Amino acid sequence: MEWRDHGILLSVRRHGESAAIIDVFTENHGRHAGVVRGGAGRRMAPILQPGAQLDLAWRARLEDHIGSYHAEPLRSRAAAALSGRVALAGLNAVTALLAFCLPEREPHPELYTRSEQLLDLLENETLWPLAYLRWEMALLEEMGFGLDLSACAVTGKQTDLAFVSPKTGRAVSREGAGDWASRLLPLPPVMRGQGAAEDSEIVEALRTTGYFLQAHLAPAMGDKPLPEARGRLADLLSRRL
Repeated sequence: MEWRDHGILLSVRRHGESAAIIDVFTENHGRHAGVVRGGAGRRMAPILQPGAQLDLAWRARLEDHIGSYHAEPLRSRAAAALSGRVALAGLNAVTALLAFCLPEREPHPELYTRSEQLLDLLENETLWPLAYLRWEMALLEEMGFGLDLSACAVTGKQTDLAFVSPKTGRAVSREGAGDWASRLLPLPPVMRGQGAAEDSEIVEALRTTGYFLQAHLAPAMGDKPLPEARGRLADLLSRRL
């Protein structure tokens, strides 16, 4: 069995004296692990950094074996990750969330494209927070926990939407919320692609998406705790205000 693809390196761990096992989000084969011979050596270790874009050739005797990778660099994101605290925290959050929720060997080509585009914006601190929020909403959608923000779940109206139901992920208007408003999550305009996308709105929106990651997505992953890297990024963006 063999195939060739390109992908985003999510994690790497040493295997034996000089090899490494890498976990990669590939475009056509999903999240897929494999052994890189010499992956812990002087030549390959600088290449095998989380977030790196790799050209990969995978080979195994049987399809269900872990197999081995031959990896060549397409694009390093190490310099971009070190350009600032937000960039480094962002790269760690993206790779950790993908490793956390993606099932093994299940293709998600649209999410792959979104992830690649997001990581290419790491050095742009102006655009990146909004791009990250949109990516996180897309991640929830891809995993089956998408938010329906098109109309009020109570009245059916499409105006004055201000809240999100923590149970259903549907939008709720001020009128529809009534006395239940304090029990609902905020719906800042940026989540519907409206307004100026101020940092304060993005931080508020990340609290809402964070709730669904924690309360809905994480239990579906076998009650594994949400990666700490995601919380660190949200805290860092909050402290920037």
